[in-house]
Amino acid sequence: MYDTVLLATDGSDAADRATDRAIDLAATYGATLHAIYVIETRTAYDNAIVDPEEVEANLRSEGREILDGVAERAAAAGVDAETAIEEGVPADTVEAYADEQGVDVIVLGRRGRSGLRRALLGSTTDALVRTSPVPVLVVGDDEDAGGTAGERRRTGERGDAE
Repeated sequence: MYDTVLLATDGSDAADRATDRAIDLAATYGATLHAIYVIETRTAYDNAIVDPEEVEANLRSEGREILDGVAERAAAAGVDAETAIEEGVPADTVEAYADEQGVDVIVLGRRGRSGLRRALLGSTTDALVRTSPVPVLVVGDDEDAGGTAGERRRTGERGDAE
């Protein structure tokens, strides 16, 4: 059913739960796991206060640490994993990566780390659920399902959700 699973992660608690689900899916179907961390490019910084190059370097380092953790967890489960750090608008970048890699399903957490940014710029999860041509598996917060991670699926053009 799935040959390639894409995990979109930002290191949040919800993304951590999504990591478990993505690894489980990949292990179940013998799929390759791709994990992507996107450095947001729409955020403007006041150069007198924050050095944009330093911010990017810090985000890149954070992304590498998060992706290394995903790869270690995948390896422990016997799953082949490929990781990528990309720059851009998160939803657009994840969707483009999914298209380039021939991904069968995208897995991500319901909420990212920045509620304010999401309110101002729009939710990556919402955008992917609306526009992705492949199924999107959204892993919810613990409190969404009475103490267990809830899940919601949207079927894309390439196939049906389970």
